[in-house]
Amino acid sequence: MSQAGEAAPKVDLVIPSLRHEEAFLAAVARSERLHGRFVEPPTTSALYRLNIARQRESRYELRLVVDRESGELAGVVNANEIVRGAAQSAFLGYYAFEPFAGTGRMEAGLRAMLREAFSRLGLHRLEANIQPDNTRSIALVKRIGFRLEGLSLGYLEIRGQWRDHERWALTREEFRARR
Repeated sequence: MSQAGEAAPKVDLVIPSLRHEEAFLAAVARSERLHGRFVEPPTTSALYRLNIARQRESRYELRLVVDRESGELAGVVNANEIVRGAAQSAFLGYYAFEPFAGTGRMEAGLRAMLREAFSRLGLHRLEANIQPDNTRSIALVKRIGFRLEGLSLGYLEIRGQWRDHERWALTREEFRARR
């Protein structure tokens, strides 16, 4: 997070491709402690390639958060399971890479993804599901304007265990009102 008066870190959102594979897998490896039991990113070439193949499906918008100054991968942000029709919604997923956790780059990346989701993608609502003890992630979505909607018991299986998640949501109108 940037200090008061400091400019927010500059990041770009980039569609993942094969040219990012080596840097991505290295970033995942150095971030294993950070990710802990909260997230299970692709850890092999095969899993990475499967993940980027999802980009071809209309239900997924996957992005790498790239630090503009260094060109390094700072994290990942995505809109998953995009639902059209009356819902116009998706699930927001994200995770940082070391050494960028806590530097404001993921906040900048999430804000960029929200702008894209609520404009180009035409979505009305995004939902972020976060394990209750992932305090850094909860603080991040709160800063951006998400509101707590409830608790889902045994919601997602991560690293072999069904884990409870808080549901945090944001609509296009709420996002625009905060800007």
